[in-house]
Amino acid sequence: QVLRQFVRHESDTVGSLVLERSMNRVQLLGRVGQDPIMRQVDGKNPVTIFSLATNEMWRTGESETSQGGDISQKTTWHRISVFRPGLRDVTYQYVKRGARLYVEGKIDYGEYTDKNNVRRQATTIIADNVIFLSDGGMKEKV
Repeated sequence: QVLRQFVRHESDTVGSLVLERSMNRVQLLGRVGQDPIMRQVDGKNPVTIFSLATNEMWRTGESETSQGGDISQKTTWHRISVFRPGLRDVTYQYVKRGARLYVEGKIDYGEYTDKNNVRRQATTIIADNVIFLSDGGMKEKV
């Protein structure tokens, strides 16, 4: 019965087509690596862009539960794009480097051609929710 909430069967006249729901959801908690910039390309709606760092830490050595061993850390950088008008403007105006943020959105894989005419791939988080967790990284109000 629970499965029926997620799977919808079309009529037998269409065939055995089954439409399944899917999910593309990302949650990040980290610190802003650069002050946001706002871009507008080819008459499209503007977008606020910034980078967000997340850290993963673990203990290496003979016993990962004991106090011995070395602590290793990996930082992952995420490119965040904010398109929603109100959120885009607030993010651009008040976020700055070092701010601690919680970001929700979806992951987007795209391609572009750089200035040297080389085709590149880009992974971007399209944010639909940004929660400010620290005042230390906020820009001064004018």
